[in-house]
Amino acid sequence: MTTVSFDRRPEDYRHWRLRVEPPLAWLEMDVDENGGLVDGYELKLNSYDLGVDIELYDAVQRLRFEHPEVRAVILTSAKDKVFCAGANIRMLAGSPHEWKVNFCKFTNETRNGIEDATENSGQIYLAAVNGTCAGGGYEIALACEKILLVDDNSSTVALPEVPLLGVLPGTGGLTRVTDKRRVRKDRADVFATRPDGVKGRTAVDWRLVDELVPRQDFRQVVEQRARELAARSTRPEDATGITLEPLDREVTDERITYPNVTAELDRDTGVVTITVRGPRADGWLLAMTRELDDLILRLRTNEPELGTWVLRTEGDPDAVLAAEREVLTGTDWLSNEILHYYKRTLKRLDVTSRSLIALIEPGSCFAGVLLELALACDRQYMLDGPPIDDEDSDERACVVLSDANFGAFPMGNGLSRLESRFYGEHDHLDWLKRERDRRLSAGEAVELGLVTEAPDDIDWEDEIRIVLEGRAALSPDALTGMEANHRFVGPETIETKIFGRLTAWQNWIFTRPNASGPDGALRRYGTGQKATFDRKRV
Repeated sequence: MTTVSFDRRPEDYRHWRLRVEPPLAWLEMDVDENGGLVDGYELKLNSYDLGVDIELYDAVQRLRFEHPEVRAVILTSAKDKVFCAGANIRMLAGSPHEWKVNFCKFTNETRNGIEDATENSGQIYLAAVNGTCAGGGYEIALACEKILLVDDNSSTVALPEVPLLGVLPGTGGLTRVTDKRRVRKDRADVFATRPDGVKGRTAVDWRLVDELVPRQDFRQVVEQRARELAARSTRPEDATGITLEPLDREVTDERITYPNVTAELDRDTGVVTITVRGPRADGWLLAMTRELDDLILRLRTNEPELGTWVLRTEGDPDAVLAAEREVLTGTDWLSNEILHYYKRTLKRLDVTSRSLIALIEPGSCFAGVLLELALACDRQYMLDGPPIDDEDSDERACVVLSDANFGAFPMGNGLSRLESRFYGEHDHLDWLKRERDRRLSAGEAVELGLVTEAPDDIDWEDEIRIVLEGRAALSPDALTGMEANHRFVGPETIETKIFGRLTAWQNWIFTRPNASGPDGALRRYGTGQKATFDRKRV
């Protein structure tokens, strides 16, 4: 399997051109047909694979941190008469199931990141659709605040996955058409079953795009509309960005090490132990977040058989709370970006299909922002006793609630992790608020419902071993479904529909013969042969 790195720099982009002209930035898609991440397919018609999307993710991140002067981003194509043909079909047809699912998950997160930039950074995205726009290409446009379509009597927008490929639009297209753009459901049905898509006045009337623009005026009108969006942005005009330097990372077969995060890979047991260290220098929260984000992506993509992640922390809880206060109380653009980046990284953890177990031990620092890591886990175990290797020590484990745990980092369902844990228990949440800003012992954490169990030092090692061995004995597929179901309670949002409902359907459809069998639509696409469908409805 190809080992994927997520390190990218704009000067090395192979598929995108980023041009900054404050208050605007132009992000032009110009996919190199021969630049696929894996051999075996060509990226024709501006179609994309994971490598193309990693560059898009990098560009969106850098615009937020390195260019506070940018208030509107124009996302368009550098090719003539084609905006984007969507995810590369040959790549999808030839990829193993877990690669397809992971690819869709990452691309969804990147589309959500574009919407998050518009909503929370004042960096508003505009899609300038200057040619045919199909499938995942239209889903990129749907992530933007406004869509302009060139009026040349041939350019269309389309979601042809159902009629042509026997699968669903994989990055939220169905959901965003109805929930975000409010397309009527009968028209959405017609649209999603037409392989040729919709163009011209009909696309505007159905709300699939916002405006038609003649080809000769396209660039001028696009820039004018982008400047109008920039004028309503709250992004600072005179701020200076920070450079996202390459990560300091060492990788061996057994360890991935960063300054603030370490992962120990145990291939025999299928367990990864992730240790996050507390602050030791200024700028800790951003540095730690970048490392944790990179680690999650690398493990998810490159280590699919390591099914259980154990999360630990090391450090001083007071230092964590001090670092957190600097950012939470900050009123500048950079504090805002760091908060939302940590939020997105926690959300990435929430949708990761691995069993997540938090171990809270003496010397750990699960306080405030780092307590969110424990709350993101499926279970939490807290040692009620001295350190295992020093039974005479007076040191004991603690957890600390802070303002960070009461809404600063909402999940995809719009709730905090405490609200999700205690869904509808308002009195209990009020009790937890009264317990903020003090160290809570193992006994108190059990009483408050913040941990699953608190074994003493005599039972600790056996208890944890039994938990991990028990997890490894269960079906990974069943665990994926169970954990995702338990993590997201309460109301549905566009995000939960995409990651929960839609992704579950897509995962099922990807494994069905009608899509992925030898005579399925995905396999026969482009061969001139029609797919053979099993006509029974399930």
